[in-house]
Amino acid sequence: MSKTEDFLSKAEEQEIVLAIVEAEKNTSGEIRVHIEEHTEKSPLDRAQEVFFELKMDETQDRNGVLFYVCVSDKKFAIIGDKGINEAVESDFWDCTKDIVIANFKEGNFKKGLVEGILRAGERLKKYFPYQSDDTNELSNEISRS
Repeated sequence: MSKTEDFLSKAEEQEIVLAIVEAEKNTSGEIRVHIEEHTEKSPLDRAQEVFFELKMDETQDRNGVLFYVCVSDKKFAIIGDKGINEAVESDFWDCTKDIVIANFKEGNFKKGLVEGILRAGERLKKYFPYQSDDTNELSNEISRS
């Protein structure tokens, strides 16, 4: 079994998906989680690639958010699309990233992702509030490569 399969149990993955659903109730932003085993690239560079591979740059308001985890390299990144980056302060993701990393350091991977996702939803609500005609533009399922 690979490290990515050991990283989260099926039940933990479902809790993360439910956190995405919950977070997206507050915002029109779209949140995804991507997990992979290894990358030669920096976490931010690889997260950018995955962001485009998942077509996260094609949302109507350009307000997608990716939580990227590279398991064996112990790397993590959180990135937002152009619409978010143009609307928020430069340190917008720092507190969310800090919550995730603090939990990861203690081996609480599911908790870190759930808390980070819920925090992202709360923070995005200010800039991209949920609209009554909002449609879920991206899958809430965890992607892997």
